[in-house]
Amino acid sequence: MGRPPTKPARLKDGFYIEVKNSGSSGVRIRRDTKEQMLLAAEEYSKNKNVVILGEMRNDKWVTE
Repeated sequence: MGRPPTKPARLKDGFYIEVKNSGSSGVRIRRDTKEQMLLAAEEYSKNKNVVILGEMRNDKWVTE
């Protein structure tokens, strides 16, 4: 058993949504393009709560 990591996990570049059931923690899902992200959000929104997080580029959220 080693020491736990102290550095936060890095996210890959891409577009992110968060999918969760009501009352539970969410799962972040990455897609390469905005169109793919919007299609995935539409599909998951039929059964779950979806939050569109946006685009991650070089470890920073891109605001448009």
